[in-house]
Amino acid sequence: MAEHYRLRYCCAMASGMKYRDIVREIALDQYGLISTKQAVEAGVPAVELPKLAARGGLVNVSYGLYRVTDIPPTVYDEFAEALMRVGDEAFLFGESVLAFFRLADVNPQRIRVATPRRNRAKLPAFIDLVHAKDDVRTVYYEGLKAQRVADAIVECRGRVTADRLLEAVKEAVRDGLLTVPEANRIRREIRA
Repeated sequence: MAEHYRLRYCCAMASGMKYRDIVREIALDQYGLISTKQAVEAGVPAVELPKLAARGGLVNVSYGLYRVTDIPPTVYDEFAEALMRVGDEAFLFGESVLAFFRLADVNPQRIRVATPRRNRAKLPAFIDLVHAKDDVRTVYYEGLKAQRVADAIVECRGRVTADRLLEAVKEAVRDGLLTVPEANRIRREIRA
């Protein structure tokens, strides 16, 4: 994604586009968030982000992560922040995928984020970091990387009651997140 911005904004900088505009444009596609790395790849010097924050255009969320203040919040902001705090290969996992779609009346207090890489960053209490196995299939929902809904429902066995998981399957079919054959397979796995 950053390569796209580098090409796009190298031309923009030549035409006089301001750093704030570049940062905002990138953050619009990421729930108001931008990393220092993304800004630098788009041609914005890293030293400019603290300057923008001091003038009120950005808020420093964590080391190397900023939020643009004038982008309206959405229901997905906390999920996006959790993924960006963990890193590029992070994805929503298990109950967090169900919570993302409001399936099975699941409302975990922490967002489960999985990553195949080791993460040494100090994470806030609302993030539950899980080491991902190599065979986890991921997709993008609303621009955020996540475990497939079908796999997330199965992953939740033992932590979420079977009745709630069966309800999640029903809701996911209704919302077009699962096909009928997938739903039948998952129902069999839940009942086994």
